[in-house]
Amino acid sequence: MNLKVKRFGAGAPHRDKPPGPLDLIEPATLAALREPRDGPGLLRLAGHLGLLAVSGTAILTATHWAPWLAAMLVYAITLTFLFTLEHETTHESAFADGRLNRLIAAVTGLLVVVPARWFRYFHFAHHRHTQDVARDPELATPKPANWPAYLFYLTALPYWASMIRTLARLGLGRIDGDYVPAARRPSIVREARLHLALYAAVAMVSFATGNLIAVKLWLIPLIIGQPLLRAYLLAEHGACPRVADMLKNSRTTFAGRAVCFMAWNMPYHTAHHAFPTVPFHRLPELTQMIRDRIAVTATSYPDAHRQIRAGWLGGSKF
Repeated sequence: MNLKVKRFGAGAPHRDKPPGPLDLIEPATLAALREPRDGPGLLRLAGHLGLLAVSGTAILTATHWAPWLAAMLVYAITLTFLFTLEHETTHESAFADGRLNRLIAAVTGLLVVVPARWFRYFHFAHHRHTQDVARDPELATPKPANWPAYLFYLTALPYWASMIRTLARLGLGRIDGDYVPAARRPSIVREARLHLALYAAVAMVSFATGNLIAVKLWLIPLIIGQPLLRAYLLAEHGACPRVADMLKNSRTTFAGRAVCFMAWNMPYHTAHHAFPTVPFHRLPELTQMIRDRIAVTATSYPDAHRQIRAGWLGGSKF
């Protein structure tokens, strides 16, 4: 397939402003990039679940602390990063089958304690108003701007407090944010109540039977893995310009294959924000096509966090 990038320069029509994302890719090429497929998503899902199965078995069968710790770290990261699968299925681009997207979004949302229906509207508001302090719901809680706040953020304690509070409010029928349509609010409240009921049932069964399997393979791993997810997510927009241009307000981090596998290619975040309907498996290719227009990049996640810290230490260009 011949995929083409639009070229601008000599002979191009006069423009009052630089081309936007949709001006960069030929329509036929963009249509090909957006074509949904089940195969890549099913293959990635099999790998993700397989890693959970292997590392989970190792946790339960380990006879020494060292292999237990290694297995727990792998399992905790893999489990917590199911959030990135929920994210991709929220966009309904992980699979061609819409029902499969919605089912997996619901299951992963239950596992990582992020109700999928609520998250859909929260996240789409983030896409519409990225880096807009007044309207981007991700900025409702200020990002860390000094060492104490930064380190506290990375503990994930502020996240857990916020998410528990959100889930409780949803369960009580209290929905903050005008990004949730009135017609969808009852289903979001029902979803939150179902989550709360299932969590309560797991807790009651665990207490009544003395079986700690849910603690070992769910609660503890989520607590261990969440700080790494917070660090990963902070890099998506931290220290990026507060502008509407999707090619400038998101960071692309050229991470290794393991990170891209675990995060369903979301390190290619600029391409995702500029073209949110392009499936995860086409984002590396799309990123190469628009690479010279991406404003904020990092060579790794430590590099991304150096940029973030430089932002609030006064040494950043952003």
